[in-house]
Amino acid sequence: MKPLSAIVKKLFCATLKIGIPLFSFFNGYSQTNISGIVNTYHQVVEIIPAKACLRITNIGALNLNSRVMVVQMKGASMDISNSSTFGDITALNEAGNYEIGTVCYIKDDSVFLFHELLNTYNTSSGKVQLVQFAEYLSANVIDTVKAAPWDSAAGTGGVIALFTSTSLTLNAPVYADSSGYSGGEYLNHSGTCPFVGTGFVYDASATGVANGAYKGEGVCNISALQDGGKGAPANGGGGGNNHNNSGAGGANLSTGGNGGGNSSSGPIGCNTGNNYGRGGKALNSNSGQKIFFGGGAGAGHSNNGSVTTNYGGNGGGIVFIWAETIIGNGHKITASGGDGGTSAGDGAGGGGAGGTIILQATNYSGSLLVEAAGGEGGLSNDGATPGRCFGGGGGGSGGAIYFSSALPAVTTTTTGGAGGAEINRSGTCNAAVAGANGSGGSVIPNYTFTRSSITANYCQVLLPIKLISFSATLINKKAALHWQVQNPELVKHYIIERSVNGFQWNSWKLIAGQSGLTDYTATDETLIAEKIFYRLKIVQFNNEINYSPVRLVTYKSKAFFVYPNPAKENITLVASTGSSPVAMLINAEGKTVLRQKINSGINNIAIGHLSAGIYLLRLNGETEKIIIR
Repeated sequence: MKPLSAIVKKLFCATLKIGIPLFSFFNGYSQTNISGIVNTYHQVVEIIPAKACLRITNIGALNLNSRVMVVQMKGASMDISNSSTFGDITALNEAGNYEIGTVCYIKDDSVFLFHELLNTYNTSSGKVQLVQFAEYLSANVIDTVKAAPWDSAAGTGGVIALFTSTSLTLNAPVYADSSGYSGGEYLNHSGTCPFVGTGFVYDASATGVANGAYKGEGVCNISALQDGGKGAPANGGGGGNNHNNSGAGGANLSTGGNGGGNSSSGPIGCNTGNNYGRGGKALNSNSGQKIFFGGGAGAGHSNNGSVTTNYGGNGGGIVFIWAETIIGNGHKITASGGDGGTSAGDGAGGGGAGGTIILQATNYSGSLLVEAAGGEGGLSNDGATPGRCFGGGGGGSGGAIYFSSALPAVTTTTTGGAGGAEINRSGTCNAAVAGANGSGGSVIPNYTFTRSSITANYCQVLLPIKLISFSATLINKKAALHWQVQNPELVKHYIIERSVNGFQWNSWKLIAGQSGLTDYTATDETLIAEKIFYRLKIVQFNNEINYSPVRLVTYKSKAFFVYPNPAKENITLVASTGSSPVAMLINAEGKTVLRQKINSGINNIAIGHLSAGIYLLRLNGETEKIIIR
């Protein structure tokens, strides 16, 4: 038997010849190693719907033909009265609207999309961002892939967006924990009895004895005069009020847990009744058409001045992964909320809510954990001080996980965070007012993400008016390219670019422009893949560059095909060979686990005795990926 290296080399050559995707265990040839922050983030300052145009910041980091996510982070309306209805959502407006698009054209600070926008967005108050996908043929996560931190002022960050044409292999996590809305910050108040804060909303930065701790952040914009106190601002958790009440958990599509309360006894304890932070309020996804960060948790009230860790936990971010196959290898994709900060003789912080994960994948292989859990409420340490007792922080709610298919054989976690514990409690205190658990989140199968299929006519206007037509046609196993131009005297040269996946382009051929020549042809005699994309890069004498529309040539000359795939018990192989060659099935370790003679026509192959996984089927020098479930 040939050594594995020889088999891999031959399979690699065959793959290049017929365009079959390489798999993760041949990653030395096809995979890109990725880690850290892989996306770029752009603040959207204006949208012109009629032109599918977005004016953005940081335009230089954006690429033509790249996939992008447009998403509005804020802009909901809520009740702002200083009452128990504070923070009730009166309208989500455009908050949570999102869609996936593709960049057609870039000019100055404007990006134009190939398709019309489906949703409306509010750039004046809604914090709309454009996130550029990280795109690969196949990717291998070698160290943690992270979201850039959420920047509330700029309205950017907190999102991971990945696309691979074939497989995404995890040898480290994809991690958006605590990447969403911010938890309430620590602030040391003054606090002497009997002055007690009983209101739902305060200016947290004022340190007077009646004020409440910082609230957590959510989908609503609130002013500095409204950022403190026990009322929950939409899906953000409320802060603990004076004296030493704990912050509440944040929310996503379900509610966060209330913070723990002051159950001290005697006047010195300032027993403040029900002035704990109120749990974040559940949002409405509009049947999955809106997606959200997890809400930030409220901070605990503090007046000791010596402990600075009773902040609220951040909410989880957003993860969008689009791949043919996700190979887990025991790692996880996670967008969980952060835990609340602990306290010593003060109120504790609440836990942030889980974020949102969308997995657009056909196959899953290996052990994988997908997690959008709520953060735990912070622990409250009473220090056994006589008569002084303060409950722990409220837990954050679980987030939302969406699968494009039926629920796959992976482990999912959307549990709500536990309420924070209370320790070293005095025996002379009143009945405990414990921090409450956050509600569980949601796992949704058979989900269709939001994207437009309506062509934006303005995109075609932007493409070079000097190009009359451009075509690519398969003729006698060769790609025949043809284009016509107006005003050819303006063109310095044409560069023909080609791609095997539609987004990673390589220059193939340069053809000089000729004054007076309006009709050009070129022939690609070496078809390097089953599908080849072509486009023209038109360079004018004034150095202006324009691109043609993309054209696709499909070339397929396989000696066999297999169905069903994926399969469980049997596969059917239809062969055009006239001899009796041997088909071989090779596992991920390069071992041949099955051999069978093949006749021309239909052949049945039993595979029920083989373990689930990805295999290579080889016949007459050609290979096909087979997935056994």
